[in-house]
Amino acid sequence: MMHPARFSTCLALAAWMGVASTAMSRPTRWVQLPSIPDAEGFAGSFVGTSQHALIVAGGANFAGKPPWAGGRKIWYDTVYVLEQPGGPWRVAGHLRQPRAYGVSVSTPEGVVCAGGGDERSNVAEVVQVSWSDGSLREHPLPPLPRPCAFGAGALVGDTLYVVGGIETPNATTALASAWSLDLAARHSGWKTLPPLPGPGRILPVAAAGPEAFYVFSGASLHPDASGAAVRTYLRDAYAYTPGSGWRRLADLPRSAVAAPSPAPRGPDGRLYVISGDDGTKLSLFGPHHPGFPRDVLAYDPATDTWHAAGIAPFSRATTATAHWNHAWVVPNGERIPGIRSPEVWAFHPDGEHR
Repeated sequence: MMHPARFSTCLALAAWMGVASTAMSRPTRWVQLPSIPDAEGFAGSFVGTSQHALIVAGGANFAGKPPWAGGRKIWYDTVYVLEQPGGPWRVAGHLRQPRAYGVSVSTPEGVVCAGGGDERSNVAEVVQVSWSDGSLREHPLPPLPRPCAFGAGALVGDTLYVVGGIETPNATTALASAWSLDLAARHSGWKTLPPLPGPGRILPVAAAGPEAFYVFSGASLHPDASGAAVRTYLRDAYAYTPGSGWRRLADLPRSAVAAPSPAPRGPDGRLYVISGDDGTKLSLFGPHHPGFPRDVLAYDPATDTWHAAGIAPFSRATTATAHWNHAWVVPNGERIPGIRSPEVWAFHPDGEHR
């Protein structure tokens, strides 16, 4: 008889390779991968791939108590690596400091981790994390023009774009800044681009097309009477093309603040916005929150239109994505405000399963 652990691994691998018949008839397909070995899971981790391995680094959670019970947010420096879809995860090392809520993208040389911060300050630091021959390496890259956390970014060709965010943890206005770094000429440093049209924003969803950089949703900030930051949930969308600048796109059907970013791109060029916070349940913060919307929105750049693209098997916000083994991986993140999940899911847009 096959050992139960080996049997579970085989099932995961079989689903990964596309033999889960009940899922094959759907326009998109989900497969659950081994969970991160942490009871709480993390939000705001850096996510990417290096040498065919999946990397999840840093992040934050409320260990022990939820925020409404007085729990304190903790930032982490742990770096986890998954070398095969069937697992197991292993602790590969640590970042130089605890960090969360930055921008991460995968490159052939490793995972670029830009900005982020902790409870005391946000940083402009940019590093490249790589995994090779069982060892974790971290190399510095040119820093961002200013400290930034809670922004978004994506890689278009060799160019990394970063937009939005806040400069300090207690900021009451969000940045509309847009920056780019040519990774093929990284020593030239970051370029300051024309600012994003519309209000500055935190937690937008970024996406990469063959030639354009996309920004969807997010939340603007303003101070209330007591000086605390208040969010306005946004549905606007924009694309940036070098030489042409920004252009306004069709609004999203709903807000999708902090949806997994960068947005997955399918073989047909559609961009997928998964779950995220639409702002309609803010009064239910705490254990009675029903979770974020689970619908998946598909944007078609060819027609500038949005379409329904199914339902995700989870509610999720404040997490990154990475393209790995012909799927888009969505690890951890918040399942309701303040509560994380250790789950890891793989998303196959139609036509991408193997």
